[in-house]
Amino acid sequence: MIIVTIIGVLAALVLPNVRSNAVRARMSEAILSLSTCKNQVTEMYASGDPLPAAGEWGCEGTNNSMYVMSITTTGEGVIIASLKGFNDLRIDFHEVTLAPLDNTGAVMPDGAGSLVRSWRCGSPLDTTQPVPAQYLPGSCRG
Repeated sequence: MIIVTIIGVLAALVLPNVRSNAVRARMSEAILSLSTCKNQVTEMYASGDPLPAAGEWGCEGTNNSMYVMSITTTGEGVIIASLKGFNDLRIDFHEVTLAPLDNTGAVMPDGAGSLVRSWRCGSPLDTTQPVPAQYLPGSCRG
């Protein structure tokens, strides 16, 4: 009887962490599916060519991954992924973003010929329905 109680307590403590880690692993795959678009935006800024309009960066699409319903872009190159397939309404139908930043930490200005210094990932500043931070991988919080 004591062993059953101990196993029950351990399961109650461990099971939420296992689920949370599984969601973060799925989220990592979703963010990995944005790498093509991330490279496209970086190359367009570095090239010096005029920047494309919103939705015309050449990497947008639907069903890009098991966990990404669609990828859209803004005129500044902010990548927005609509999520699906997590079987968790705290994440399904929400969005995760990647925003290109200049050397001051601001979203890239509307001008080509500059370098993307870093990327801001999963910030509520960049999207209307963000994923809660606890479900984002460690490399993508804020």
